[in-house]
Amino acid sequence: MMKKILSLAVFFIFLNPLKALELSDMQSSLSDIFSSSIDDNEGRTVFRSLNIPSGGRTEAMGTAFTGLADDSTFFDYNPAASSTLRNTELSVSHNAWIADSALESIAFTSRRGNLGYGTQLKCFYVPFSEYNLFGDRVAGSYYSETCATFNIAYNFLAGYSFKGLALGANMKFAWRSIPDYTDNRDDSIIEGSGLEQSALGIMADAGLLMRFNLLKFYSDRTENLKVGLSLNNFGVALTGFGSSVKKDDDTPARIALGLSYKPFSRLLFTTEIRKPLLLSDFSSSGKLSVAFGLETTITQFFCFQMGFLLQGANPRFSLGSEFNIKSIKMNVAYTLDLTSSANPVNHISLSAKMSLGDRGRKTSLQKVDEYYIQGLKLYAKGLYNEAILRWNEAIQLAAAQPLCITYEPAIQARNAALNFNKNKYNLENMYRSDID
Repeated sequence: MMKKILSLAVFFIFLNPLKALELSDMQSSLSDIFSSSIDDNEGRTVFRSLNIPSGGRTEAMGTAFTGLADDSTFFDYNPAASSTLRNTELSVSHNAWIADSALESIAFTSRRGNLGYGTQLKCFYVPFSEYNLFGDRVAGSYYSETCATFNIAYNFLAGYSFKGLALGANMKFAWRSIPDYTDNRDDSIIEGSGLEQSALGIMADAGLLMRFNLLKFYSDRTENLKVGLSLNNFGVALTGFGSSVKKDDDTPARIALGLSYKPFSRLLFTTEIRKPLLLSDFSSSGKLSVAFGLETTITQFFCFQMGFLLQGANPRFSLGSEFNIKSIKMNVAYTLDLTSSANPVNHISLSAKMSLGDRGRKTSLQKVDEYYIQGLKLYAKGLYNEAILRWNEAIQLAAAQPLCITYEPAIQARNAALNFNKNKYNLENMYRSDID
């Protein structure tokens, strides 16, 4: 425990130099550098809270997560990921955003074989106060945007070498809640006035994720290269529930292409390109944004992340750490945010992810490996038929629940042994024919 505390102390000490910078001067300089990235089409959509990261590790890596998506925060980035996660996972997160606003999230995901599923609930809220002409507070509540997401995904062609092509989809239902406001003449609250401006959003996401190995300089069963593509927040927003329902502004739709690469066991890179789409007028869509992330494993229980996001003229820099406490992974992220406010904003986000087990996948894979190795040993002793039986057992166990994968090494070894037996049988028959 002392080592973990020291690791956290080092992390926050590392942040102190950033705190000491003259942030306003930095923002001015960066705005000059990235002035060509100013987006005149920004802010034309509703449910903008869908673009706010849940926090923790994803934010610490610059939100470059579409091509990585390896934990329960995948909902906001790539819906295909639920069919590829190792463990059933429950996560909660808190992101202290700007102007006393905050984003709270809770997510659950699991999978059975190659079928993944999950659900997420996010709530963004900010205090709302109304004052009259004399400065008296006459109304107060919270403005909020709440989104429930339901996910399903399937990993096709899952195997030993090529890990499969995962396809997935999310269905989202979002509600914007605006509190009732007052009549300026007598400061009385107008019943239903907030409902008139509240809105319902119905949206869908789609995504794919491919996983394989390339230029891998370490020994591990997991893939080191992933490519992801996703379409997010395609749908419609409706408002006017107090009288007549009508279409609101566009939802914050976007398309994203991401990649993650792990050349060494302790080093991970991620990158992503996003294109906002204005569904009612594609010609007025926003500009491309780019994100980068890096994660390095310091010890078995401690990782360090950093990220960069350029969205508009002002960038966002993030630092974070992840540490394990038994089956729980805790994440702390610090962000210097120059994109969401006229003044530089520093904020902290936290998340906790609890592993609820893997439904026996690790134990089953170990058994498959055991059968495969036994087959190799029997083959080396010349016991070909016994080796074939062992490899068949490995193939059948890998194809059944909970693994549902094609185990190519055992298939190749079995086919080689069958061909050897067939050739041996043909040679014996030819020899007997010559004698006869």
